[in-house]
Amino acid sequence: MSTSSQSAQQETPAQVTDTKAHTWRRFIPSFSTQILISLVVAVLLGWAALEIGPTSSGTDNWLLVTLSTIGSSFVTLLRAVVPPLIFTAIVASIANLRGVANGARLAAKTILWFAITALIAVTIGIILGLVLKPGTHTSVSLSAAADPSHTGSWLDFLDGIIPSNFLGISASSAIEVDASGAISGITSAINFNALQIIVVSIAVGVAALKTGKKAEPFLSFNESLLRIVQTVLWWIIRLAPLGTIGLLGNAVASYGWGSLASLGTFAVAVYLGLALVLFVVYPVLLRLHGLNIASYFRGAWPAIQLGFVSRSSIGTMPVTERVTHRNLGVPRAYASFAVPLGSTTKMDGCASIYPAISAIFVAQFFGVQLSLTDYLLIAFVAVFGSAATAGVTGATVMLTLTLSTLGLPLEGVGLLLAIDPILDMGRTAVNVAGQALVPVIVAKREHILDEEQYRSASAEDLFAQDDSEQQAPEGADALTAASTHAEADAVETH
Repeated sequence: MSTSSQSAQQETPAQVTDTKAHTWRRFIPSFSTQILISLVVAVLLGWAALEIGPTSSGTDNWLLVTLSTIGSSFVTLLRAVVPPLIFTAIVASIANLRGVANGARLAAKTILWFAITALIAVTIGIILGLVLKPGTHTSVSLSAAADPSHTGSWLDFLDGIIPSNFLGISASSAIEVDASGAISGITSAINFNALQIIVVSIAVGVAALKTGKKAEPFLSFNESLLRIVQTVLWWIIRLAPLGTIGLLGNAVASYGWGSLASLGTFAVAVYLGLALVLFVVYPVLLRLHGLNIASYFRGAWPAIQLGFVSRSSIGTMPVTERVTHRNLGVPRAYASFAVPLGSTTKMDGCASIYPAISAIFVAQFFGVQLSLTDYLLIAFVAVFGSAATAGVTGATVMLTLTLSTLGLPLEGVGLLLAIDPILDMGRTAVNVAGQALVPVIVAKREHILDEEQYRSASAEDLFAQDDSEQQAPEGADALTAASTHAEADAVETH
C-alpha cells in the first residue's frame, strides 16, 4: 500500500474529535427528551415552591427565588442577542438578494399571509365568544375593574417604525421604594424596539448594495459577525432545558390555578381558540399546500415550546428563525427577514384570538350589545392593529386598542389581569407557531422551500453545524430560482 493511500485512510484530528463527541452524545438524552424532562421537573419544583409558601417575613421562598432567577436570566440572555442578530441577519439577507427580482414579492406575500391567518384566528375568537358567552358565565367582581397602565393607539405605528436612534435601543431606570416609603435602590434596564431595528437594518442593507464595491468589506464583516452571534446563540439555546425549568416552575409557583375559578369560562374559551388555530387551522393550511403536518410540528417544536414557557415572542425569535431555516427548509435569506418581522407583527394569539374573546367578554360583562359593525371592527383591529402596535409589546396593548375602537370601558382590562400570565403562555406559543408557519407556506408557494429538509425536520437539527461557505449561496440560489417562477404566476388567487 502506498504512503499516500495510508495517509488517506488516517483520520484527521477533526474526524477524531467528531468521533469522540458522537460517542459522548450517545449517553446524553436528545434535546427533545431534555425538554420533556425539564417540563416535568418544572411542574414538580413549581408545586414544591407553592407548597413551601412565603417566608415568615412574607417574601418569596428560596426555591421560588431560584426558579425566578434561572428563568429570567435565560430570557435575558436570549433577548441580549436579538438586536445584533436582527441587524446582521437582515443586512446579510439583503446582500444575498442582489440581482433577485422577487424580493418585494416575497415581502408582500408574507404580509398577506400574516393578514389571512390573523383573519381566520379572529373569526374563531368571535365565534367562541358568542357561543360560550364568557362575560355572562363569570363570578369575577366588578371591583376588579381597573384602567390599564398603558393603552394602545393607532399612532403607535409611527412611534414603532421611526427609529429613535441608530438601533432603536433605549435605557430606562426606576426607583424602588420599600414598605416604609424609603428609597431602597434604583434599577436600570436597556430596552430595544425590534421593529425599529428591522427598519434600520433594511435601510443599511439597501444602502450597502447601492454603495457597490466599496461596501464589500462591510458586508464581509457583517457576515462574519452574524456567524459569531449565531454561535453565541446556539450556546444559549442549549440552556433551554434549564431555562424551561426556571420559567415554567416559576409560573406554576407564582400564579397557581386558583385564580382560574372566577374566569373559568373565559380561560376555556381562550385556550380552546388557541388550540383550534394551532391544531386545526395550521394543519389544514399545511395540508392544502401539500406539506406534512408532523414534520412541521417536529421541526417547529423547540420554538413553540420555548414560546410557551418564556411568554416572549421577541425572546424566542432567535430560536424561531433557527428552526424555520434549519429544520423547516426555508432559505436563510428569506427566514432572516420574515421571522423578525413576524415577531413584531404576526400574533394570532395575542392580537387576534385573545382581543376578540376579551372584547366580547367585556361587552357581555357590562351589558353592552355589540352590532355587526362592532364585530367587523374587531376583525379589522386584529388584522391591522398588530402592525399599528408593533412598537409596543404586550397583549394588553392590543386589547385596549380593540376596546377603545369599539368604545367599550377600558376598566374591563382589570377584570382579566388575574389570569393573564396563565393565558399568555398559550398565546405566545401560538404566536411563535404562526411566525414559523407563514414563511414555510410562502416559501412553498414560491418554490424555494427545501422539501427534503422539511420532511426530515428534527429538533436535533437545531444544533447541526452550518457550512459557512454554502449557506449564503444556498439561500441566494433558491431565491434566484424562485424569480423564474414569478413571471409565470405573477397573478395568483388566494
